Amino acid sequence: MSSQNIPKYLQEEEALSEESKALISSLPRQKGWFNSSHIYLYQGFWYQPNHLQAVISCQKHFQVEDSDVFLVTYPKCGTTWLKAVIFTLLNRKQYPVVAKNHPLLTTNPHDLVLSLEINLYADNQIPAAASFPSRRFFSTHMPYVSLPKNSSSSKSKCKVVYVCRNPKDTFVSLWHFMNKLQLQEDGSIREKFEMFCDGAVGYGPFWDHVLEYWKQSREMNSDRVFFLKYEDMKEKAEVELRRLAEFLDCPFSAEEEESGVVEGILKLTSFESMSSLEVNKVGRLMNGMENRHFFREGVVGDWNNYLSAQMVDKLDRITREKFLGSGLVL
Repeated sequence: MSSQNIPKYLQEEEALSEESKALISSLPRQKGWFNSSHIYLYQGFWYQPNHLQAVISCQKHFQVEDSDVFLVTYPKCGTTWLKAVIFTLLNRKQYPVVAKNHPLLTTNPHDLVLSLEINLYADNQIPAAASFPSRRFFSTHMPYVSLPKNSSSSKSKCKVVYVCRNPKDTFVSLWHFMNKLQLQEDGSIREKFEMFCDGAVGYGPFWDHVLEYWKQSREMNSDRVFFLKYEDMKEKAEVELRRLAEFLDCPFSAEEEESGVVEGILKLTSFESMSSLEVNKVGRLMNGMENRHFFREGVVGDWNNYLSAQMVDKLDRITREKFLGSGLVL
């Protein structure tokens, strides 16, 4: 596949600064999911080259504010959905859910909530703090160890919402997504499955990524790190949305409860609602990705349609071994 067909932010080393090229030349690397790209091991996790450059720039320059909110996910764990939910939750006074001009009706969630490493610090740029909204809300796929240092400081009061997903559904969703980006199936699902199990995919290993945030939410920063399972959000959305509002210091008032604001947010941000909008069927994001690629199934258990019994057994075994003693079950 030619590099011109790969979204800009996933392209190979040519677009990197000289400083970044010098750094990655010293890092372990291996073939990524794209034939024309490599991934690099930094702080224990694998990155696409442009992602890595942006992560390092963000670490150096981003200044966290106490009122900041960060949505953190491993790729394909509900990022689009939770961006929509939290944006609507935080901005419900300015944009009531029943408003005909609600931003979600005309703008893809990824253009409403920008990613630190995919949007703001991409291409070696350093955004001006004045360009950010008043209560700043960002997304990222960065592991906890790679977040800007002052965000993990014990003195920081910023809020981190971490969303995880069953690794079987995560892999299947990621496999479909990568195939869409490539416009072809490059290699069998078995080949990509083995790479996922080895942790050799962008932001991997999956299990280490999840465990970092799980431990923070339980042991050290339970008041700052909210750990949410995708499956729980699907099964008991109203309960989890109320918990999320409390965590973000914007609980629903009795009047809002009475008027159906909770139900309104969930209806507006549902897969059925968002996937039916014209803006999410056509057009591209600022990084070149097609909006339609972010809405495929949005269900729990789709892995049953793609994984063999042997693949399921292997993923389950790895998950048990990795999470042993942590108290976490996915």
